[in-house]
Amino acid sequence: MSTTFPPQTLNSAARARTTKRPDRRSVLNKALVVTLLAIATAVILLPIAIIAFTAFKPATEVNAFPPTLIPAQWTLDNFARIFQELPFLRLIANSFIFAGGVTLFALLFDSLAAYALARIDFTGKRFLLIAIIASLMIPFQATLVPVYQLASDLGWVNTFAALIVPRAADAFGIFFLRQFFLSLPRDLDNAARIDGASEWRVYWNIILPNAMPAILTLGVFVFVNNWNDLLWPLIFTTDKDMGTLTSGLTLLTGPGGIVPYGVMMAGALVAILPLMAVFMFVQRRFIESVATTGLK
Repeated sequence: MSTTFPPQTLNSAARARTTKRPDRRSVLNKALVVTLLAIATAVILLPIAIIAFTAFKPATEVNAFPPTLIPAQWTLDNFARIFQELPFLRLIANSFIFAGGVTLFALLFDSLAAYALARIDFTGKRFLLIAIIASLMIPFQATLVPVYQLASDLGWVNTFAALIVPRAADAFGIFFLRQFFLSLPRDLDNAARIDGASEWRVYWNIILPNAMPAILTLGVFVFVNNWNDLLWPLIFTTDKDMGTLTSGLTLLTGPGGIVPYGVMMAGALVAILPLMAVFMFVQRRFIESVATTGLK
């Protein structure tokens, strides 16, 4: 007994088999994309790999020619030297105080200014916004000398005040947070004002909790930029005990400009670890902010 199927059923089955069959062009495209991503990842990670492997090489192997990537003889002498030749724990603490202090103050002042520019109507708001954006075109090196002169007149050289206060607000942070605040519905703060909330309460209890992805993103940017900064601590600190990790590593340069690369790489590797920890801590919210924040 033979069974006959309607033509529609046979056509549907044929189409299903066709769609299940992988397209050769799509497979090649995916393979090409994966290959390019792998190459790009290897290129990006190569400097970090060089730093990590060099930190565990003895001095004779670091200066050998031709150079090698993976050390033939592993050693921890470079890590011991950074603690022997530098007040390394003090430098780490100074870096956390400097980068963390700037981050906290910048987030506070930048968010306050951004809230005023985004949610409050006042005379001269547009002119003030244009002035803030225009200040982004001024390189900070142009203002470095007058800022140092002012800090010197105040007696702030070799103090955390000189490192933190001039960077307590940032034009980019104000503009970045303002754009995010504009994307939040105004019904949120209008409803709070109807219930009798003050501007401070609207800012603190309504705007900031909803803008947390942008706050964390800006916090990562500010912390990383100040943690890695070399010129600013070199200018405003002359005492070795007031230096940061980046400025303290320059003290390892010997007479005649001889650089102990193994020791420098060991210090650089230790300096990278806090940045990796900070990024991993806020990674999920960081990616969420990048995906949802738009400049209007």
